[in-house]
Amino acid sequence: MTELSKATVARLPRYLRLLDSVRESQATVSSEELAVAAGVNAANVRRDLSDLGFQGTRGVGYSVADLRQRIRKELGIEGRRKVAIIGAGNLGTALARYSGLSQRGFDVVAVYDVDPDRIGEKIGDVAITKMESAHSDCLGGLFDMAILAVPAGSAQQVADELIDAGVSSILNFAPARVRVPDGVPVRQVDLSTELQILSYYG
Repeated sequence: MTELSKATVARLPRYLRLLDSVRESQATVSSEELAVAAGVNAANVRRDLSDLGFQGTRGVGYSVADLRQRIRKELGIEGRRKVAIIGAGNLGTALARYSGLSQRGFDVVAVYDVDPDRIGEKIGDVAITKMESAHSDCLGGLFDMAILAVPAGSAQQVADELIDAGVSSILNFAPARVRVPDGVPVRQVDLSTELQILSYYG
C-alpha cells in the first residue's frame, strides 16, 4: 500500500462521515456518493481507496461496513481516543461540550486551566483541573491527544510541556503557531485567520 498523500488523508474523515450516516440504511456506497461527500470527483475517490488497498465491486460499489472499518483503522480511531483540552475559556468550554467529539470516537477526559476560580467546576462529566497536573496526567496515560485553547503567549510553552510528557498529537486553536519536533503531528486552526480569508472571498 502506498503512503497516503495529505489530500487523501484530509478526505478520509469526509468519507467516514458519510459512511457513519448511511451504515444503518444501506450496505454499499458508490464512488459517486463518496465524491459528493468529499467535494471531489469519483476518480479521486477510486484513487484514494486504491491507495488504501481497498477495492469495490463493479456495478455494486463499496461495502459500507468494510470501508468504514478500513478508514477508521487508517485514521487510528478503531478504539476510543483520549483527549485533553487545555484552556477552559469560552472556546475550550464549548469544545468540551461538543458532542461531536464523542460521536467520532474522541473522549474528552480532562480539561485544564490556570484560573483558580474555575478549578473543580464541571463541564459535563469532567471537572476542570489545575494546569500543573497536565504534565503528570499525560505521563501517566490519562490522555494522548491535546487540544490547545489557550492565549497566544502561552501556546508554545504548553505545547513544549505536553510534548515532554509524551503527547502524541496536538490540535492548536491558539492564535499562534506552535513549533513541534518531527514525529508529533500538529494541526493549527486560527479562527480569525480563517474568517479573514473567508471575508476576502465573500
